[in-house]
Amino acid sequence: MDKIYKVNIKIAFLIFAFLDLICLGMGMGVPIFCILFGFVVGWYIVRRVTPNEENPKDILKKSFKYAVTTSLFTFVVMAILWGPTIKLLFIPGYDFKNFGIPLILYDPKISFIGWLVLMIFISPFLQLLSTIFASYLTLLRWFNKGSDNL
Repeated sequence: MDKIYKVNIKIAFLIFAFLDLICLGMGMGVPIFCILFGFVVGWYIVRRVTPNEENPKDILKKSFKYAVTTSLFTFVVMAILWGPTIKLLFIPGYDFKNFGIPLILYDPKISFIGWLVLMIFISPFLQLLSTIFASYLTLLRWFNKGSDNL
């Protein structure tokens, strides 16, 4: 393979971490752009990080491992960002209506709990799914058309 395909994984992860933080900042704490960035990361994993692998099972394992790693990073950042607000649940009489989140579950306190679960747990999981989907789709296209046509 060409030298362009040889990537230092640590440098790639540092670049990912920086771009993931930029995406999180663009969403102002809501990781919608991080989830969308997962599609690009999934493509990159198969296209640039694992081109020397010949066995599709090895590529699938590596892409799953990298997707879990990237979503764990987002989980840690979301836990650092939204985790301190959990203590608001234990303040009696706190006004959750004026916190600024959508009242998706009709009760302000339950909506706040749902929002925290969505931000801390579900959003990194959605990023994991988008990364896996994009990497497997890229791999499927790669093996159907040949690696030179991608």
